[in-house]
Amino acid sequence: MEEIIHFDKQLLLMLNGSDSLFLDNLIMILTNAKTWIPLYVGLFYVVWQANKPNVRQILLIVAAAAMCVAAAGAFDDGIVKPLVARWRPTHDPEIGSLVDTVNGYRGGNYGFFSAHAANTFSIAIFFSLLLRQRLATISLVCWSLTNCYTRLYLGVHYPGDITVGLLWGGFVGWVVYRIYTRLTVPANYPMKLCYVPIVILLLTLLVAVVLAFFFSDYLWR
Repeated sequence: MEEIIHFDKQLLLMLNGSDSLFLDNLIMILTNAKTWIPLYVGLFYVVWQANKPNVRQILLIVAAAAMCVAAAGAFDDGIVKPLVARWRPTHDPEIGSLVDTVNGYRGGNYGFFSAHAANTFSIAIFFSLLLRQRLATISLVCWSLTNCYTRLYLGVHYPGDITVGLLWGGFVGWVVYRIYTRLTVPANYPMKLCYVPIVILLLTLLVAVVLAFFFSDYLWR
């Protein structure tokens, strides 16, 4: 176990930070949950268009998405992190001074497991199973993994924290989808409709790049 923990710490130090101010700015934008609000709106639009006027079906999906977040992230933050009490790399007495931080951001005390990884992957898996479109699945999984990388870059999670978060989030997303299909028959989601969140995701990334490159001074105010 000690060897695994040591490897986990060394791998984090390899992946953490860079000398690029542009990357620092970009990562801080991408790791912010508010950045992805347009994506959530896009997913809701798809659900609305595919299920209207069946309000019950729409509410079931919204409830399922909320259940994913509660079972994945809220469970982690409220129970697992304080129970396990594993230091975040930025607070770890052994390597904390070696971790490259961005604008003094260190996160809370404990980091096992990653709520970012669990939350985003539970949503990615649930909507991938719901939409049943390969391009949408690839896009959502890449979105989740991007969020995971930001946590490593910022030094607020070990790779092990991310891995367990992904496993738990994927399990939650799958279980919630199974419960959903027991309650109702999923609608058909045509690829034309699924392009909406994919395009929104790409535009969000583009805006993030532009902001990180041209408005770095504004970001740190």
